[in-house]
Amino acid sequence: MRERNYELEKIDDHTWEIPKTGGMRVPGRLHVDEDTANHLVDEAKSGADWNALDQVINVASLRGIVKASIGLADIHPGYGFPIGGVAAFDRKDGLAVAGGVGFDINCGVRLLSTPLSAVELKESKERIANTLYEVIPAGLGSEGKIDLSIKEINHVLKEGARFSLDRGYGLPGDLEYIEENGSIEGANPEDVSRRAKQRQFKQIGTLGSGNHYLEIQEVDEIYDPGAAEAYGLSENQVVISIHTGSRALGHQIGQDYLEKLEDASEKYDLPIKEKELVSAPIDSPEGQAYLSAMRCGINCAFANRQALSGLARQGLNTAIGLDEKEVKTVYEVGHNTAKFERHEVNGREKELLVHRKGSTRAFGPGRKELPSSYREVGGPVLVGGTMGTASYVLRGSRKSLEETFGSGIHGAGRSMSRKKAKSKFWGEDVEKRLEKDGITVKSHSYPGLAEEAPGAYKDVNRVVSSVHRSGLTPAVARLKPLIVVKG
Repeated sequence: MRERNYELEKIDDHTWEIPKTGGMRVPGRLHVDEDTANHLVDEAKSGADWNALDQVINVASLRGIVKASIGLADIHPGYGFPIGGVAAFDRKDGLAVAGGVGFDINCGVRLLSTPLSAVELKESKERIANTLYEVIPAGLGSEGKIDLSIKEINHVLKEGARFSLDRGYGLPGDLEYIEENGSIEGANPEDVSRRAKQRQFKQIGTLGSGNHYLEIQEVDEIYDPGAAEAYGLSENQVVISIHTGSRALGHQIGQDYLEKLEDASEKYDLPIKEKELVSAPIDSPEGQAYLSAMRCGINCAFANRQALSGLARQGLNTAIGLDEKEVKTVYEVGHNTAKFERHEVNGREKELLVHRKGSTRAFGPGRKELPSSYREVGGPVLVGGTMGTASYVLRGSRKSLEETFGSGIHGAGRSMSRKKAKSKFWGEDVEKRLEKDGITVKSHSYPGLAEEAPGAYKDVNRVVSSVHRSGLTPAVARLKPLIVVKG
């Protein structure tokens, strides 16, 4: 058992602190309810090598970290950083940490609205499900219709969503409602390996596998009418959620730079507490190369979701004749990124490199990065559920800016590993149970359904209730799944 103090100090009913001890440069700060706090402590005290508290402590020990190593309500162990983890680093002496982003770079969610009601959808539900299953490439190693050369992939990595838009996927108005307007600056394709690019030849416009999905959903309940109106959401409205990322290219970038940053950690005499916490000073050649490659991954994911949005529009047009222009982008935001942002620290505004691992940007009112129509209420926070549970739209707040560098939860968080889920659930049974609950499922893999069974995740309603009551990211609307397309 590790010689660490796992006793948490209670700040309030939704905030707990790991005191700064040993090599920690800042405290750990957990924005969780009491049951979750107790579970995290019990898990760590059991001596489990794979536990989130140790990861919060390890991140708190990294050079240049400011304020706190943060864990959000959906926290669970990841590679290096916990999933549901946030850490911000000072530009001058901080680090770029591959484990603070992960392998699925800019995995994120796009939410699209439609003029349809759930009642209108009912008669054509099966036809829509079958059409989307045909037009949305999904599954492990899935390939899309956009076949690219290395030269064209370089354009993807620099242009992001604009690349897919110029290919005829989506509408020009989409870009305003995508984080970074769908393209982040500072992405140099020369910092991405040829192997990573080759793995992306046919993967733009593909959903992938794992927890990635396309869902047709109903706005089941509105909690904040003002914010819902600003976002264009109303009760019983049909919406579409697309959850995916940078596919094989992002994964290869992660693999490539773990090796390069391991060498950099030794070169700059940076302690390595866990393999995935290898890093480099932000302004070092190695740090700059990683950030550039990571931004290429961000743009790849933007291009992918833009293409998938176009395919979803085409599918609805084919199935029921819905005009593609009537399907609007509500918002798109990623949850595996590292970005330079300005935040207040000890009364002074500073430029920080904010790593979000399984954490969504949750900017409160007034931030210029938000679409102008959202600045008064705060930005949408898109929280994906599991196939059989609700998803949520929350909103950023001033408190999230003050407490978590403008960050919020991205989902429920897993309660068991994929391996354990496959041993406990059968994909065919999962499908039957969902169908019984009125959810039409179209999947390319029964083992994939078992891995993503609702029982493999925490209760998303409880997780959302916690962050809503804390005031970090108040709830705006609940979304109920009607049709699920998975790999």
